[in-house]
Amino acid sequence: MGMLIYGSGDEYEIDDRALAHLKAVIGAKLRRQEGFFLSWANDAEHGSGRRSLWLSPSIPLQFRFFGSRPPELNRAWLEVLSETSHSPRGLQLIPESEVERHLAGGRLSHDGDGNHDHGED
Repeated sequence: MGMLIYGSGDEYEIDDRALAHLKAVIGAKLRRQEGFFLSWANDAEHGSGRRSLWLSPSIPLQFRFFGSRPPELNRAWLEVLSETSHSPRGLQLIPESEVERHLAGGRLSHDGDGNHDHGED
């Protein structure tokens, strides 16, 4: 598991593979001086619900990976993450397992409890 280190040192544990994909998408947006939300669902171990962070070029951000090799990036996952980043909700970390469904037209959304559904919003 990797760490997203935000602001003054708040640490968020994220799988190395997912973190590598987030780094690519976030890096592209921050290079364009864009501010946006990053959101993800917490698993039951971390209290369930959802977490959102406001990301902007003025807020320090670090990516710490614990794996010894960088993972190969999945272009389809990058495309879906990038697409969500341009929505009013901001960048949503969706599981890689849901990428094909999203590309096939099942838009991903989240209900108020942080659960995934596949309706239109």
